[in-house]
Amino acid sequence: MTIKITPNDKGNPPGKLAEAELHFADGDGPLAGLKLIGFAVWERRGAGGGRNVTFPSRQYAVNGERRSFSLLRPIVDLTSQDKLRELILEAFQDYEERAAIAS
Repeated sequence: MTIKITPNDKGNPPGKLAEAELHFADGDGPLAGLKLIGFAVWERRGAGGGRNVTFPSRQYAVNGERRSFSLLRPIVDLTSQDKLRELILEAFQDYEERAAIAS
């Protein structure tokens, strides 16, 4: 699996730094040759700063209130998303470093 980063050059919406896709390498697995889209890297608000990754989701409305349904969820271990989140943040940091060297 590789992670493709696409920067948010337009700055809209505010705080969104980039989009990320998971590309599954060609091989024998059932996901081979496919990609999973819908991840985003955001600048965190508040005093702590830092960055956050959001996962693909669908929005829906209940009694006029907008809610979100995550499409990639843990089966048992609630921390299982943390590793993927860290990998995406590392890929974004690598992207930033390469972009800084190129400019």
